[in-house]
Amino acid sequence: MKRIPANLITGFLGTGKTTAIRALLDQRPPGERWAIFINEYGMVSMDEALLEQDGVEDVFVQELAGGCFCCETAALFKPMLVQFLKRSRPDRLLIEPSGAGHPASVLDGLRESRFFHDHLDVRATICIVDPKDFDNPRTKENPVFHDQIEMADVVVLNHADHRDADCMARCRAWVEGFEPPKLLITETSFGKLDPAWLELDGTIVRPPKFPDAHHSHDHAHRHGSAEELTSTGSPTNPASATNHAAPVLVSLGTRPVSEPVIQIKQTALPGQPIRLENSGQGQWACGWIFHRDECFDRYQLMDLLGSLRSVQRLKGVFHCQDDWWTINRSGNDTTLRRSAWRRDSRLEIIHSSSELLWNEVEAQLMTCRTSSHSMT
Repeated sequence: MKRIPANLITGFLGTGKTTAIRALLDQRPPGERWAIFINEYGMVSMDEALLEQDGVEDVFVQELAGGCFCCETAALFKPMLVQFLKRSRPDRLLIEPSGAGHPASVLDGLRESRFFHDHLDVRATICIVDPKDFDNPRTKENPVFHDQIEMADVVVLNHADHRDADCMARCRAWVEGFEPPKLLITETSFGKLDPAWLELDGTIVRPPKFPDAHHSHDHAHRHGSAEELTSTGSPTNPASATNHAAPVLVSLGTRPVSEPVIQIKQTALPGQPIRLENSGQGQWACGWIFHRDECFDRYQLMDLLGSLRSVQRLKGVFHCQDDWWTINRSGNDTTLRRSAWRRDSRLEIIHSSSELLWNEVEAQLMTCRTSSHSMT
C-alpha cells in the first residue's frame, strides 16, 4: 500500500489549530480522502462538530477524548490510529494533539512503530503560535509550549490581523533563535495555512528540550465518565462519582465508513444534560451534552460564556433560536459562526483553576434555554 503523507498540527491551547485544519480542508485537492485524528483534553468530543461542513465528502474524523496523547491516552493512541487508518484509507492524515499535549511521544510513536513506518510518510510538523502567549510568562515558561515549537519544522504565527506588531516581531525573533533552524517561520490570520507547507522538504528529527514534561503517572480525575453512564445515557451521581479508569474513547466518522471498533453513544434527555469532568496537569475541564431539540437564546448564551473568568479554552456548538452556532473562545477572544452540526448541543470548558463551580455554570446554562422544540 502506498505510504500515506502524515502531518502533525500542534500548538498550545487556543492558538487556532482546528480553524487551521478547517482552512486546509477547504483547499483539499478534488477527490482526495483526508483523515483527521484529534486528541481532546476534555471528556466531551468537540472538534468533529467544529469541522462539520455542508457538502464536504471524503473527510473522516476520529477523536480520542479525556486526556493527552502523551500521557493519559498514550496506550490507546497506536491501536486507535491503526484501526482508523484501516477504515478510512485516506490520501492524507492530519493529527491534532491536545493543546496541552507534548508532541515527543506522538512523533516517536509514528517514527518507531513498524506499522506506521510501513504505512505513513511523516512530513512537516506545523506548530501554530499565538504571539500573545510569548508575552505571558506562565505560558512562555511552560515546557510543553516550548517543545511544541522546538520540535516543529514550520512555525506559523497566527492572529497577525489583531496582534501588536512589536509582539509579533519579538515572538518571531525568539523562534528564529531555535536550533536547528525551522524550515519556515511565517505569519497568518484566521488560521489560513498554505497546503504547500505540509510538503516542505528537509524535515529532521528535532529533539525536545523537556521530554519528561508530561508524566504518564499523573492521572486525571474523571467525573461522570463513560463507565458511569446508565443505559439511558445519564450519569449516575456525577457530582460525587470519581473514576480513575481509562479515558473516554470517542470514535466518530463524519462520513459513511464501517462501524468504529469502539463507539460510546452519549444521548442526553431534554432537561437532563450529560456532564463530564476531568482534571490533571494543572487544568480543570468540564463538558456538557444537551438534547438536540433544546433551543438556546444566542445572546443570553454569549453573555454567559463571555463573562466566565480565567477560561483557557472554550468550545461549543448550540441549537439557537435562529440557527445552529459554534462558539470558540480562547482567553478573552471569542468567535461565533454558523454550524452545519445538527446532532446535539455541546460545550467544553478548560479552566486554569478549580475555583469555577461547574454546578453553578450548569444552572446558568439551563436558564439560557428558550424551548425544547425542533427548528423547522
